[in-house]
Amino acid sequence: MSGMMNAKEYEDSLRKLNLNVYMFGRKVENIVDDPVIRPSMNAVAATYEFARKPEYEELLTARSHLTGKKINRFTHIHQSMDDLIRKSKMGRLMGSLTACCFQRCVGMDAMNALSITTHAIDQKYGTEYNKRFLNYLEYIQENDLVCDGAMTDSKGDRSLPPHKQTDPDMFLHVVEELPHGILVRGSKAHQTGAVNSHEIIVMPTLTMRKEDMDYAISFALPSDTQGITYIIGRQSCDTRKLEGPTFDRGNMFYGGHEALVVFDNVFVPWERVFMYREYEFTTRLVENFAAYHRQSYACKAGVGDVLIGATQTVAEYNGAEKAAPVKDKIVEMNQLNETLFCGCIACAAEGHREASGTWLVDILLANVHKQNVTRFPYEIARLAQDIAGGLMVTMPSEADFRSPEVGRWLEKYYKTRPDVSTEHRLRILRLIENITMGSAAVSYLTESMHGAGSPQAQRIMIGRLVDMKKKQKIAKELCGI
Repeated sequence: MSGMMNAKEYEDSLRKLNLNVYMFGRKVENIVDDPVIRPSMNAVAATYEFARKPEYEELLTARSHLTGKKINRFTHIHQSMDDLIRKSKMGRLMGSLTACCFQRCVGMDAMNALSITTHAIDQKYGTEYNKRFLNYLEYIQENDLVCDGAMTDSKGDRSLPPHKQTDPDMFLHVVEELPHGILVRGSKAHQTGAVNSHEIIVMPTLTMRKEDMDYAISFALPSDTQGITYIIGRQSCDTRKLEGPTFDRGNMFYGGHEALVVFDNVFVPWERVFMYREYEFTTRLVENFAAYHRQSYACKAGVGDVLIGATQTVAEYNGAEKAAPVKDKIVEMNQLNETLFCGCIACAAEGHREASGTWLVDILLANVHKQNVTRFPYEIARLAQDIAGGLMVTMPSEADFRSPEVGRWLEKYYKTRPDVSTEHRLRILRLIENITMGSAAVSYLTESMHGAGSPQAQRIMIGRLVDMKKKQKIAKELCGI
């Protein structure tokens, strides 16, 4: 294949993969059509589908700085401040179109971080990592592939560094150096969209010291490489997807998934290795990737758009939309949601060009933005549940609504205004449930808390990057000290 794919071509490309996937205690033979996984594949397919629509083309496509060809922006290396801003707008757009995680941001952020770090290592050691990476990048762009960015290790005992772990596999590491490559073992946890990806890009999870140099590795492999196993994680309400297209699912079209990815003595050829024991560059790679990915949480503003729209709708269905407290709460939801988006744009607008030519976001502002992301979606969700009311969690199933025996009672007692369909009221309540406590809450809430680093990680970076001496100097001068 060559050039930009459409949604059907993307789906067909997944069917050609031979992934080793387990879920609910069994091997999944057909990941594309599995009813639990399928909604997450639909969300990724949407990034292909909407990129081909004229009204979205400007945000979802770019020009490759390598070939000059039009490519999907999710495979692009940012060349300007404008690219960073378009990335944020793209994230919000896709979040608003799918109301879930569309799974391609981590790979995009990994590639941009590696474009900077591989260049820096080459400058110091005369290696050819950047050349390898650019060859790899051109392959990804030419074939329009989805990459899973894999950073988070299992970590084991958090009080110990990698080399002191009782089980060395708690952090992914080099087992053996071979003439044509390396053998690696370990795992990567919480991997969003892993089985919807063509490639997996591995990075170290934290700053490594000299003693941990065997863990200071970065590489990329096809997702169906021998020795890689995927174990799908559970989500709240995930088995509702097995019930067919009922409105109990909330989101009728899209969803997400996460997996533990196990590497059991996996061979990596040298041409796919982008860091090998250069431990002093792990800090830069981790911090740059984290900054990019914290900016990527523009998607939460997009999902917030959907949740606010659903909340306004249910207020109208209930006849409560003119009540002053309801109106004030919806204003608060919008204020919080727009503040999230402000952070994405701010760290993009204050970005700069790195020596590699890649544009990097302002790291301080990216961390401030992500700190807000750990809080605001929870408050938006609380307000949505407040306005939605208790029926969101007590209503019977669609099967009961369709039942000839009891359906008429649900139609009668869940009716509100004469011009409002009872079914429509139940559907919008299920969507709110899905986003605030169902399967979509994985990405909207918990991922907002822990994705791209938990809250304390951002606070550490903020404390490190703020120029406190400068603030003190100004304050002292103004009062005559």
